Amino acid sequence: MLVRAENTMMGQGKTTRKAWFGAIFALAVAFALQPIGANPSFARGAPDSFADLAERLSPAVVNISTSQTVSGRNTRQQVPGLPEGSPFEDFFEDFLERQGRQGAPRRVQSLGSGFVVDPTGYVITNNHVIAEADEIKVIFSDGESLDAELIGRDPKTDLAVLKVEPEDDLSYVSFGKSSDARVGDWVMAIGNPFGLGGTVTAGIISAINRDINAGPYDDFIQTDASINRGNSGGPLFNMDGEVVGVNTAIISPSGGSIGIGFSVPSDTAVSVIEQLREFGETRRGWLGVRIQSVNEEIAEGLGMDEPRGALVAGVNPEGPAQDGGVEPGDVIVEFDGKAVPEMRDLPKLVAETSIGRTVDVVVIRDGKEKTLNVKIDRLDETETADASGGSNGKEDEKGTAEVLGLGLSSLTSATRSQYNVPDDVEGVVVTFVDPASAAAEKGIRRGDVIVEVAQNDVRSPSDVKTYVEEEKDSGRKSVLLLLATNGDLRFVAVRIKDDE
Repeated sequence: MLVRAENTMMGQGKTTRKAWFGAIFALAVAFALQPIGANPSFARGAPDSFADLAERLSPAVVNISTSQTVSGRNTRQQVPGLPEGSPFEDFFEDFLERQGRQGAPRRVQSLGSGFVVDPTGYVITNNHVIAEADEIKVIFSDGESLDAELIGRDPKTDLAVLKVEPEDDLSYVSFGKSSDARVGDWVMAIGNPFGLGGTVTAGIISAINRDINAGPYDDFIQTDASINRGNSGGPLFNMDGEVVGVNTAIISPSGGSIGIGFSVPSDTAVSVIEQLREFGETRRGWLGVRIQSVNEEIAEGLGMDEPRGALVAGVNPEGPAQDGGVEPGDVIVEFDGKAVPEMRDLPKLVAETSIGRTVDVVVIRDGKEKTLNVKIDRLDETETADASGGSNGKEDEKGTAEVLGLGLSSLTSATRSQYNVPDDVEGVVVTFVDPASAAAEKGIRRGDVIVEVAQNDVRSPSDVKTYVEEEKDSGRKSVLLLLATNGDLRFVAVRIKDDE
């Protein structure tokens, strides 16, 4: 049989070769004509296991333990054994208050996550993990615990840098480029959910450039890798073992993961962390303009083909934009060689620019593009982190203030346009929300309008501060706010901190 088979093949050699060549040609044509998305060489397949990656990276991921002394009144007491965020918290708190157990100061502990980025002991975590802590400890995967020094923190991006003093070099991880991450890429998170210790979860990048109204520089990576309470400050890894995000927030009605988690992109984190390590603070660029969105009607009125860029509603007379020739009515469509697709893109681009650097700013004026040269100045970090640089500290002559962890601004034609506030809504607009505040827990977001405080109408940030102080002086633990969100009214009770 073997000989016959060989002979048959030899006798039909030419025919067989033609058939094979034809088949190969047909396959090549079919391969070339199939859609790119169907070509397996363009996509990275799912890993067989995350075990090797987790084993290599876990030693660099740490638990962050903080403690602080708080007053018994006006602060939430965590019930032992009850997960934070449980719907039963309010019930037990009211019960404990009736029993008279909330009057004395006490020590409160909390847990979060972090990761080592330098073998000499620099650790990254979220600002809200260590905010107001009296004591910070870093706990490693082998159980070793070291006291940590706070080097610097940035509430606007919710990042913080800690320093420990180890006897030997530590395992550490490196940052990758989040700009290279694509929707659908595999990612892995390691952290300390619910205080359980090193836990590995995996998923994909669900979306990029997410704005969740947490701050002025929102540009989050969204992932369906399980992120829970306690994961805050932990790393989000790509499949090369590089940190592409710092896990910071979740959307959840129950306090547990529902597959919607958010991470600060590494491209944003790296520049902030470098400044915190070098200066102990952030040093952001300042342009000195008030801006608003460009909608279809505005674009048509300005002779633009499509809505894009940031419309300059006003120019600070002492700011860099004034010196550079920027005028009200200009539409900034490009900054330092980077396109400005939407209004919200400009503040981030300006903030990341080195102080004292002169950049090209392309504006549309009278229907034509014009390039201006602007020397960027430093943003005063007591000011709101928008492109205009209005204050978010104590109220000033610009009509802004901070209270309850909220940056507030008076309603003007510019702020109405910027936050899409209808003309018939009166009150004070929220321009910034501290992610660690009670207001953030209650779902208050940028663009919400505070209409009433304790059933009193408010028309300026000072009104809000006055009524909040009155409620605190009367011994109340929370203040009732009436909010307007997209034209809908709702009441929210926000707890008052001792330092308000």
